[in-house]
Amino acid sequence: MFIVSNFLSALAIILHYVLTIYMWVIIARAVISWVNPDPYNPIVRFLYQVTEPVLYRIRRTIPMPMTGIDFSPIIVFILIIFLDNFLVKTLSEIALRLQSP
Repeated sequence: MFIVSNFLSALAIILHYVLTIYMWVIIARAVISWVNPDPYNPIVRFLYQVTEPVLYRIRRTIPMPMTGIDFSPIIVFILIIFLDNFLVKTLSEIALRLQSP
């Protein structure tokens, strides 16, 4: 059972880091949107390609009022925090319980 426990523990750690990196990518995308970025810049294109599929689904699902403020990064940010606190902790707890007899 220690193999499954170690696998789940490693999966929880990797998932935590992936969610943290994606959170920083969302933050970078939000900060870049405050200025007029060059759409041909490779960094800007990367940020848009990585974040737009998720942000588009949020914008399509939750209609935003015509205020000019895009709340979809905040919603994705909250979802990432929820997944990090729920899913990663659950996987870690399962791994700990599998280790103990």
